[in-house]
Amino acid sequence: MELYVLEHRLQVGSIPRDAIAPFTHGLVKLILLRDKTKCKFLSLTRTADEYSIIIDQEGLKELEPLSDQLSLVNSVWYAQNVSAGALGSGTSKASGITKIAKALILPLAEAQVPVFVMSTYQTDFILVQEKDLDTSIECLRSHFKIFREVEGETIEVPNSGTKGETTPTRGETNSREISHPLVAPPTRFSVTSLDPDTLPKVATILLDILFYADPAPDGSDADFFSFSIIDGDISLVMDTETLTRFPSNALFTSATGECWKMIKIGAVPLGFDECGIVAQVSEPLAEADISMYYISTYRYDHTLVPEEEMDGVVKVLLSRKARINGASPEGKEEAEESKDKTQSSSCTEGMDCSEAVAPTVEREETMEQDPATSEPAKTYY
Repeated sequence: MELYVLEHRLQVGSIPRDAIAPFTHGLVKLILLRDKTKCKFLSLTRTADEYSIIIDQEGLKELEPLSDQLSLVNSVWYAQNVSAGALGSGTSKASGITKIAKALILPLAEAQVPVFVMSTYQTDFILVQEKDLDTSIECLRSHFKIFREVEGETIEVPNSGTKGETTPTRGETNSREISHPLVAPPTRFSVTSLDPDTLPKVATILLDILFYADPAPDGSDADFFSFSIIDGDISLVMDTETLTRFPSNALFTSATGECWKMIKIGAVPLGFDECGIVAQVSEPLAEADISMYYISTYRYDHTLVPEEEMDGVVKVLLSRKARINGASPEGKEEAEESKDKTQSSSCTEGMDCSEAVAPTVEREETMEQDPATSEPAKTYY
């Protein structure tokens, strides 16, 4: 397979939801007036409490003068993606990062390289910090032929002669437990795209949704809208109710009208130095051949899975000791039955089985202080 390290020097940042007004002039130019800017990589995701942004250096200039309301990670990031042709091979029918979890996500986790993931309608981008770029290239050599974009040209990265990291064995990956709480809102989502030539026709709708939509009164985790325009390709992720605001045939959607369910990862901001967060979720789902998209934001991570497979997803994630709020009872009951059978089989004659079965603990809602906002954030156990 071929892996491409793109030349965009990216910044990851956050703007509070109620502080977006000073930035709208530059953002409107970046979104609608592409011929007036040199920006090639922009992703803007609106959540309940922030606008998370991934932007190249040319795009960042359009947001100047920068204010302290724009928080930027103190690092340049590089995006990597796998060639579409390589992803088309194999017997798996799954889409999204499922196809690259074993060959790309897991080796980077084993090499202790933190990643930031941006799935779009067209492809998946794995972002690594500049200081980790050489490490990521070395550890992926055994899986990919690697190319770098340099001043518009694509150049193959020569082999350094060192042996790249190998993919961990099944036994090793099975020990990877999910460490952060998960939230599964009931909202249905759509992953779609838009012809750039159609953008002017839906401009008022798009700007209204992005910048003027009222926040959900309860700070709902389902308050989510993502817009990306990367090298001319547009991608959108939105709930199905928002989708109805666009004219019919304006957006590219699957013939089956596929819907997705979201799982939010983290109850307090995840930071940018922890390794393996994406692997914890993507590895078991990829092993089960379940399609998934993954969108990292400044504070939290989000994965999208097919609606019809949600119960199976819950079962898989609970098997990794995940704590899930909002999951359907069916998936939880199946997982609990499976766990009870396993525990029962481990009880031998003469042994008090109550010692082998962990006591049942009702889910509690505890309040932790969110260091980014000094507001309480919910954690579910």
